[in-house]
Amino acid sequence: MTVISHPDDKKNSIELTQYSHGAGCGCKISPQVLDKILHSNFATAGNKKLIVGNNTKDDAAVYDLGNGNALISTTDFFMPIVDDAYNFGRIASANAISDVYAMGGKPVLAIAILGWPVNKLPAEVAQKILEGARSICAEAGISLAGGHSIDSPEPIFGLAVNGLISIKNIKQNCKAEEGDLLFLTKPLGIGILTTAEKNGLLQKKHKGIAAKQMMQLNKVGEMLGKMKGIHAMTDVTGFGLLGHLIEMAEGSTVSAEIYFDTIPVIDNIKKYIDKNCVPGGTQRNWNSYQNKIDTINEYQKMILADPQTSGGLLIAVDPKSVSSIEKLFIKQGLQKFIQPIGKIIAKEKKVIIRILDRH
Repeated sequence: MTVISHPDDKKNSIELTQYSHGAGCGCKISPQVLDKILHSNFATAGNKKLIVGNNTKDDAAVYDLGNGNALISTTDFFMPIVDDAYNFGRIASANAISDVYAMGGKPVLAIAILGWPVNKLPAEVAQKILEGARSICAEAGISLAGGHSIDSPEPIFGLAVNGLISIKNIKQNCKAEEGDLLFLTKPLGIGILTTAEKNGLLQKKHKGIAAKQMMQLNKVGEMLGKMKGIHAMTDVTGFGLLGHLIEMAEGSTVSAEIYFDTIPVIDNIKKYIDKNCVPGGTQRNWNSYQNKIDTINEYQKMILADPQTSGGLLIAVDPKSVSSIEKLFIKQGLQKFIQPIGKIIAKEKKVIIRILDRH
């Protein structure tokens, strides 16, 4: 896959990242603060049709349609993570659609969400964002069927996405079992690379690497949804690998081990960490869950707490199904990710995640 730019890209010198205080999923409110926001003493009415709500911190809501199938509903939006408007639209759309794939579902419809500083940026730039969104929706086989826009201080874009799934195939993040092996379908380091680019420190030879990865759809999620040996699944976004694995472990009442030496990481990341190209979201993430992590060094922390945008799928797999996963990954061009990055273990009293080397 190559990085696609809008045909009029060369005419547009506007750098979108200079108009936002955050970038991509790094804009997400930290897990600790989000827990406070979502806390409520209000007793909601029971709804037997609601299969998945927000009580399990899953990627999307799921509603029983009464015919053996269910509706998946989700939304995701953020501020620019790249300067190119067309690619920003593609990235934000791939990120939003990923939540449907993370539940094991098939996306069917998208609605756009646009916040635009009309007195700062021309409407033509927003039009390019929407063109990028349409192109990714086309790759996913769905329509961008409408949307809503507001005048806002900073540019914001994303989608509300609906999907369909057979109820028996729903994959949640809270069903991992002791002994499951963990797999990750994209390398980490997106937040570091995009921060280097925003700071003007990204080497020319590394330009486009992050954008290319963020525009890759997690289509394999729909296929994984049909496999019984997949016990739990989620996508890795703004909370970093540690944050999303903690949600999986706590929701499943287990703990986990990470084999750091098998974690896929984007090449040349360390040189940018050494230049302090670390997004603010990394420290916010770490402050939210550091007491749940065993011994970890600074480099490991920068990688594992790095906020991802349109990141890979984190999958908990029954060991008996690993050969099936390997075959699927190879068929889908994901052979680089067939090595487990960790394991689900019995719940420990104080530690949720242990960081180890496998070799």
